[in-house]
Amino acid sequence: MSTILVVDDEPGIRRVLVSFLRASGHVAVEAADGREALERFRAGPPDLVLLDIGLPDVDGLEVLRQMRMVADVPTLLVTARAEEMDKIIGLSVGADDYVTKPFSPREVVARVAAVLRRTAPVAATTPVTAAPPLRFHGLTIDPRRREVAQGDVPVQLSALEFDLLLALADEPGRVFSRSQLLEKVWGSDFFGDERVVDVHIRALRRKLGDSADEPRFIATVRSVGYKFAGREAST
Repeated sequence: MSTILVVDDEPGIRRVLVSFLRASGHVAVEAADGREALERFRAGPPDLVLLDIGLPDVDGLEVLRQMRMVADVPTLLVTARAEEMDKIIGLSVGADDYVTKPFSPREVVARVAAVLRRTAPVAATTPVTAAPPLRFHGLTIDPRRREVAQGDVPVQLSALEFDLLLALADEPGRVFSRSQLLEKVWGSDFFGDERVVDVHIRALRRKLGDSADEPRFIATVRSVGYKFAGREAST
């Protein structure tokens, strides 16, 4: 049973979402604005946040930024804005997916379930891979500890960003299409926009101090997708 924080200033939308989520077996908690959402979040982070971008007090993207400073909780953006940039900005600050109003409540519940499956922690009974750290010039990726460092400096990545980086670095030089990365990292049940891959690649590059023009680690293969371009460190 997962706890979902539903943040929307429209009571009717909150009521419908809460009803469908509870009918699906979730615990649903409501917040009518950004301040209330942050108060509830800080009191105890939920398992997932359904967050409206267009809140009346604190902008939804600012709410997301502040939540990310407290805990890395999966977030599904809900937006009525047609501008693609709003969605891109939201995903770049840590959202896992988005839906646009008007939406089907059943679709939202299905996306909630998909995000929860993708971000669920590995069960204690599941064997943990003993794969050794991957070392490239200036970069270390530790699959077992799920840690990344540049030199001696840790790089803070979200769970999804780590999985995306590992998927690329595990096969240096292999070109992955966006659909292949979605299948490998997001899972076969993802049915959002393929451009979510581009957004997370940009976030990874920013955190790694990488450049699309002169990539040290993640290179764009025009009209195809991405590949890991880092050179393995000699042992």
